[in-house]
Amino acid sequence: MNIGEAGAQLRARRISAVELARESLAGIHAAQPRFNAFITITDELALEQARRADDELARGLDRGPLHGIPYALKDVFATRGIPTTCGSKIFASRVTDHDSDAYEKLTAAGAVLMGKTGLHEFAYGITSNNPHFGAIRNPHDPERIPGGSSGGSGVAVAAGLVYFAMGTDTGGSIRVPASYCGCVGLKPTYGRVSRAGVFPLGFTLDHVGPLTRTVRDAALVMQAIAGTQYATRPVAGCRIGVPRNFFAERLSPAVEGAFRAAMAQAECLGAHLVPVDVPDPAAIGAVGRLILLSEASALLKRYLDRREEFGRDVLALLEQGLLVSATDYIDAQRLRRVYQSRWAELWNQIDFVFTPTTAIEAPLIGQEKVAFGSADEDVRLASTRFVRPFNVLGLPAISIPWQTAGLPVGIQIAGMPGCDEELLAFGEGAFSPQSD
Repeated sequence: MNIGEAGAQLRARRISAVELARESLAGIHAAQPRFNAFITITDELALEQARRADDELARGLDRGPLHGIPYALKDVFATRGIPTTCGSKIFASRVTDHDSDAYEKLTAAGAVLMGKTGLHEFAYGITSNNPHFGAIRNPHDPERIPGGSSGGSGVAVAAGLVYFAMGTDTGGSIRVPASYCGCVGLKPTYGRVSRAGVFPLGFTLDHVGPLTRTVRDAALVMQAIAGTQYATRPVAGCRIGVPRNFFAERLSPAVEGAFRAAMAQAECLGAHLVPVDVPDPAAIGAVGRLILLSEASALLKRYLDRREEFGRDVLALLEQGLLVSATDYIDAQRLRRVYQSRWAELWNQIDFVFTPTTAIEAPLIGQEKVAFGSADEDVRLASTRFVRPFNVLGLPAISIPWQTAGLPVGIQIAGMPGCDEELLAFGEGAFSPQSD
């Protein structure tokens, strides 16, 4: 079931919120040894919130589409009285005295929290192979990564453990798990969803968004956390930019085949495919990496006297970030504005951009390189090179799963700033045979 179907069952009294919560909790506990998707499971709170939802619905108090629906939070969202570890040893016992805005809004919408999902340490990586809480495993093949950093959230949704989960995206950390796990992942326009109470990684790159089973579910979650309204956007007549450069380079055969099939489907539905040369994506990605190195190191520098408590990969990135000069950081932010201006001109020609979400399917846990012909590429770069530019640009972007004979593949759609509703509506129309 998706959120709408579960909600209809609740309102028809065919199922109760308590029954939904117990079913979700049973699945989480059963799957935990295999997938390790959660750091904290909130059994008592979930049942308490579910009982409240049943009571309210029985009294005619309907808080909206998420009322009584089980969900999960990535363990960077502050939750009063519940650990918020950030996937780190340093914060392993950290309990905040406040709630994040997203949690407050979801609670007000009547959603039922099942627990806090695992992630790459401090949300700084794409594997979710966490040295402190254990590797999170892909539900389609437990020997493979789920993507990161919101890996636990992607697994929880793709494995059917919850109806939606919240994640954060600094350089692809919602869309990469969505692609590798086979669910929907939305990175909204920068600033569209409040980051208050969410432990930061990159101050000017962080985005908050949902991972869901369907595109419509993502729209329902956005309605609760950002006040967006559901929009309609016919596929017919939309101008879809298909990049000739960068986004068509070094793709696995499965990704290339899925992308071609997705474009053909959109064209059959009446969309106009417009070949375009998109401005500076490789340079934008490089700018994003430099900005993140600097901002993450500035944030976590205060903890570097506890070096032995960091994972090796995160510690290495933090040490690199300390070498970035203030001049380089300021130049990167200046170039960022230049690139944003260049992309703004692109929207005169097209409505959306189509790209693959990731260049590859989910790699094996511990895999460091992926082969493209006779050349090798770092797994981290192959996973993030198509997603990171949209963090730098602050544009809304969604990853939608495309069914293949093997591992999941994600198709990414990006749009102009502030077009989140239209992006969701177009994504639903163009991909509903795949996403629903």
